[in-house]
Amino acid sequence: MHTHEHHHHKHHTSHRVLGWAILLTLGFALVEALGGYFAHSLALLGDAGHMASDAVALGIAAFASWIALRPPSHKHSYGFGRAEVIAAWASSLLMVIIALAVIVEAIKRIQQPSSVHSVPVMLIAVFGILLNVLLAGLISRSEKTLNIRAVLLHVVSDIVGTCAVLLSGIVIFFSHWALIDPLLSVLIGILIIISSVRLWRESMTVLMEGVPAHLNIKQVSQTMVRFEGVKAVHDVHIWTLSSGVTALSAHVNIKNITSWDDVLLGLKSTLKQQYDIDHITLQPEADNEECTPCYKL
Repeated sequence: MHTHEHHHHKHHTSHRVLGWAILLTLGFALVEALGGYFAHSLALLGDAGHMASDAVALGIAAFASWIALRPPSHKHSYGFGRAEVIAAWASSLLMVIIALAVIVEAIKRIQQPSSVHSVPVMLIAVFGILLNVLLAGLISRSEKTLNIRAVLLHVVSDIVGTCAVLLSGIVIFFSHWALIDPLLSVLIGILIIISSVRLWRESMTVLMEGVPAHLNIKQVSQTMVRFEGVKAVHDVHIWTLSSGVTALSAHVNIKNITSWDDVLLGLKSTLKQQYDIDHITLQPEADNEECTPCYKL
């Protein structure tokens, strides 16, 4: 028997937010690129590249968010919600590539330092911080899908990067120590890689249909077994359909097949309340059957 509880996201607000974010990010990336070129600041140029990659990531996110709105079809019975997970995976991978490129360029600059004009660097950095804080505030009010979280990660990393640019401008202005510019660029790159890899692993877990990190399959199975009328459970599978939608399927060995309707309703309610599992498919059985391969309690 199947029970379906569909989770509906409010995508339209996200579309507007992503549209504004793309325009503002592209505009500021151009400002940073010009400022970095004329001020000879690698940190500013690196942040411009970072912002440009963010604009690409935002475009991917907007497209994925639009695709996710399409209803289920005969060929895609689960719908297109996982498009946002794929976008999060691609976005986090792009972040790692950009961060590595910035680190490589920073190492070259450490070996061959050059003078940096600090005043324009500081002015552009202050403007960038204000812009990114505004974007972060807008995006944080949106739906909390993996896709939107990936976008928010880009913006937050931009804030960190632009703060580092401001710091390098201040240090250079007062001490003329130009080496701070590439050193901070390396630090920014490392921080971005750490946060991006975390999101990449989470999106990979969804794509590989792994058990969500916040759930323990053994604990969920034991909860089902303790339910009145249930003798045993096997072939238990828990996975994420799309951001915010968890699915479970299992074979349930029951004491009395005539009581299945009551057992089904009770298990469905328990799994939803205790574990927030939305999409539940349970098969009643009088005796255990062998399954290969499957998780067994």
